Amino acid sequence: MNVMESLVTMQWLADRLGDPDLLVFDCSRFVDMTIGQEKSGRPAYDREHIVGAAFLELQDDLSDPEADFSYTPLPAEALAAAFGRLGIGDENHVVLYDNSGSMWAAWAWWLLRSVGFDRAALLPVGVAEWREAGHPVTSQATEYPPATLTSAPRPGALAAKDELLAATADPTVRIIDVLPPESYEGLFAMYDRPGHIASAVNEPMGAISGDGFMLKSTEEIASGLGGSPNQRAITYCGGGIAAAASAFAMVHAGYTDVAIYPGSLEEWTKDPALPMVTGPNPA
Repeated sequence: MNVMESLVTMQWLADRLGDPDLLVFDCSRFVDMTIGQEKSGRPAYDREHIVGAAFLELQDDLSDPEADFSYTPLPAEALAAAFGRLGIGDENHVVLYDNSGSMWAAWAWWLLRSVGFDRAALLPVGVAEWREAGHPVTSQATEYPPATLTSAPRPGALAAKDELLAATADPTVRIIDVLPPESYEGLFAMYDRPGHIASAVNEPMGAISGDGFMLKSTEEIASGLGGSPNQRAITYCGGGIAAAASAFAMVHAGYTDVAIYPGSLEEWTKDPALPMVTGPNPA
């Protein structure tokens, strides 16, 4: 494999399972709507996963334990080292999947991108679709031996709060809220304050992606996006995860200067000095 596309099909992966340089990771997490909390996907992985896939725990493996907000990425060197402990080395190819529409896998893909690793792809299906297509599953866990991943941070892949604040007054930067319109408009508050970051436009993840968005053509994805493909764009949501799915779709569609704001509304809404507004998407 000399070239790694950002998306792979089930057949592509099935044909390459067992390749010595190919690593597969189940990145699943689940949201328990009855208690409003996220849960690790490890129990589901232990029951059934793609043969040869290891489990990647996004919170414990890749997030800063000292941070105030969930899914805060580790600093670049530490993040590369964390990926190395999972077995990802400079010469590997990586396929990521989850059982919830690929947004968790997209977050892992984006973190790899942020440290300069470009040999990762998403498989846009979960284990159920994989099994139903006749491909092998197992309950036998896989762990890859540690490897060395060189950190080569990609400038601009992750946006901090200060950049977002400056962007609210910069018309050359497109800030994209990927949450549902009801949240964007401030009809209900999922975080400490209702509404959206000042000057942000609303392009809900579903509008960009939809079910199985990674199977759409780049032209179909691009038709649902605004702005110029070369314009600086920063996506955000509640905690960065849905923003990663949208950012992935943008990169897949040919947008060249895309970032995620990992803190998203979880961080932004806690500071009353940071501007938020309510109301509908601008015409």
